[in-house]
Amino acid sequence: MLKSSYQAELMEAGCDEAGRGCLAGPVFAAAVILPPDFSHSVLTDSKQLSEKKRYQLRKEIEENAIAWAVESSDNHFIDQHNILKASILTMHKAVYKLTIRPEFLIIDGNYFVPMPGLHHKCIIKGDSIYYSIAAASILAKTYRDDYMNSLHEQYPVYNWQQNKGYPTLAHRRAIEKHGITDYHRKSFNLGINQLKLQF
Repeated sequence: MLKSSYQAELMEAGCDEAGRGCLAGPVFAAAVILPPDFSHSVLTDSKQLSEKKRYQLRKEIEENAIAWAVESSDNHFIDQHNILKASILTMHKAVYKLTIRPEFLIIDGNYFVPMPGLHHKCIIKGDSIYYSIAAASILAKTYRDDYMNSLHEQYPVYNWQQNKGYPTLAHRRAIEKHGITDYHRKSFNLGINQLKLQF
């Protein structure tokens, strides 16, 4: 089981993002404030859960959280600002969208740009340590998956329903054969000339 909070004095929100390593589509981020006594026998890092379990947990998170919010930034924003900055700014947007303002943020990862008036702590692999970060990872992941599934209907040749925009071999080969869409990240290496290194 994970930990309920990093500290107990200030209202705490967990933050995480999804889609940072993708070749196409937006980056999504979520912020979640859970009750201080929250516990769950299954909730953990979204990458360790099945798709079915992630969607089941999303419903539980939304029903039990004190506050939650999901935001996104599209591929054009990513190309303009770079993926690290875009990911952090999207987390900022999610925090600002919360209906209750937290006083302390715990962030999955090792880097964050401070927000005015808020304390924060970066925690490597925080989504496998703290419930609120794990909850944020599930919301960000499932809402992004929903978005990529809808794009798949317009562009089925890239198989985004399965790869969600990540750099699979099939995705790179589809780019080589069909070119790119307006949803691809032009600042990323989209070709297959590095396949021997990456796969």
